[in-house]
Amino acid sequence: MNAPKTALITGANGGIGSALARQLASAGTQLVLAGRNQPALFALASELGARAIIADFTQPEQVADCVTQALAELGTIEAAAHCIGSILLKPAHLTSVQDWQSTMDTNLNSAFYLLSNLGRPMGKSGGSIAFVTSVAAEKGLSNHEAIAAAKAGLTGLTRSAAATYAKNQLRVNCVAPGLTDTPLAAPITGNEAARKFSEAMHPLGRLGTAAEIANALFFLLSPDNTWITGQSLSVDGGLASLQTK
Repeated sequence: MNAPKTALITGANGGIGSALARQLASAGTQLVLAGRNQPALFALASELGARAIIADFTQPEQVADCVTQALAELGTIEAAAHCIGSILLKPAHLTSVQDWQSTMDTNLNSAFYLLSNLGRPMGKSGGSIAFVTSVAAEKGLSNHEAIAAAKAGLTGLTRSAAATYAKNQLRVNCVAPGLTDTPLAAPITGNEAARKFSEAMHPLGRLGTAAEIANALFFLLSPDNTWITGQSLSVDGGLASLQTK
C-alpha cells in the first residue's frame, strides 16, 4: 500500500504515534513529529530522520505554531494523524471538574485545534486526516463517562468535518481502538487481574497492539484509499459489535 509523501503526526512519542511514525518512515514518508515529551520525541525523530516540534496540543496557540512550522518544513501536509489521548476510568460522581476538563482538553479540544488549523491549508490540495477515538465512543462501558463523552464528541467532529471538507477532497476519518497494550494503558495492563479482565472483555481474548492500530491509521492515510471519508473504523477485537457469551 502506498504511503503519503508528507505527514504530521501528533502524540508521536506515544505507543500508537511512534508505531505509525515508524511505519510511515519505512514507506518513505517525510515526517514532522509533534508532542510534549521532548527526550522521547527527539530520540524518535533522530531515529527516523524526521523533524520534531515540541507542542502542547491543549494550548491553541501552540497548535497554530506547530502547524505553521510543519508547513514550512514539508511544503504541503498530505496526511495528518492525531494520536493524542488519555484514559480516565471513573464513574461520573467520582469525576472532578478538573478530571472532566482535562479529559476534554486532551482528547477533544486538541483535535479540534488541529483540525481548525489544518482545514484551510490541506483543503487547498486535499489529503487525509485521521483521529484516534475509542471503543467507549461506540459501546456503553461502565466508569467511562468522561472519556466516552470526549471520544464520542471526536467521532462527531470527524463526521461533520468530513462533510465540510469533502468538496476540497480532504478526507477525515477516525480509528476506534479497544484497550491497546501501550505505555498509556500501563496502569491497567500492569495489573495482572485488571489485564486478564480486560482481555476477557474482548471477543478475540486479547488486547490490541500499537502496530495494529497504526496499521489502520496507515490504511486511512494512504492515497490508495481516497474514497473513504467520514468513517469510524473499529479496531477493537470485536468488543463494540460482538457478544460471544
